[in-house]
Amino acid sequence: MRANPKYQELRRKRNGFGWALCLAMLVVYYGYIALIAFNKPFLSQPIGAGVTTLGVPIGMGVIVFTVVITGLYVRRANAEFDALTRAILEEEVKQ
Repeated sequence: MRANPKYQELRRKRNGFGWALCLAMLVVYYGYIALIAFNKPFLSQPIGAGVTTLGVPIGMGVIVFTVVITGLYVRRANAEFDALTRAILEEEVKQ
């Protein structure tokens, strides 16, 4: 099965997409942590006249970003990766 060209395609696409999303998440997460570590005055700016600071919506953005990229992975896995997996299994069962 490992020699199957469709299997190689599946591995290449899935690994590439997974690493791209991983890199995006690392940049967003560690970017936020770097802001906390190195630019506290920026994050501590109040929004409007309330007590909420700029760091709160940015932190929520990190959480939303995580949900969004998880959704992107699931959507692509269901649409593309699962179809390739089914095709590979059908070919292997025939042999």
